[in-house]
Amino acid sequence: MPDTAGMRAAVRSELTSINPLDALELQHLGEALAWIDSGAPLFRTAKPATPPQHLVSYFAVVDGESILLVDHRNAQLWLPPGGHVEEGEHPRETVVREVREELGFVPAHEIAAPLMVTCTTTVGLTAGHTDVSLWYVVSATRDQDLSYDAEEFCDVRWFAFSEAPLGRTDPHLERFIRKLRSNEWRERGRDR
Repeated sequence: MPDTAGMRAAVRSELTSINPLDALELQHLGEALAWIDSGAPLFRTAKPATPPQHLVSYFAVVDGESILLVDHRNAQLWLPPGGHVEEGEHPRETVVREVREELGFVPAHEIAAPLMVTCTTTVGLTAGHTDVSLWYVVSATRDQDLSYDAEEFCDVRWFAFSEAPLGRTDPHLERFIRKLRSNEWRERGRDR
């Protein structure tokens, strides 16, 4: 499906559902909305970075006060799993596809609206492009059977929120954990 007005409207709706945590997220939300409204391409068409800004769905797998992070080979960081939104794919569909591809399970619940948005210049082996990332939450348990993609990840590990490796992760993970702790995501889950 081509990059249509309907898909732009769907992505815009995901963005406008977000209640910004702080001034930085408000700035990222404004940048993301301006990008959507500009008519610029939304989806990556060639690896690693064509066009140089594209849409990503991150998903935090969460169990209570714990988060599952992946040791990403290219980024060389501990990150929430996620992936590039494919052309014509709704970002929530990306989450379901990527959970299955990257971790080997199917979410036990419908994917709710994103909790956060960030606009971040990438680092690591494919550094230099901008990911406009919608951050979703997938509820699971720490004993969830996982079959992770060893080509993409060195390891996967559960971390207590207070023990997340903030020195070697996405620069916005600490802020995302603050939003998780605010219980906003639990409220969203009840609204589904």
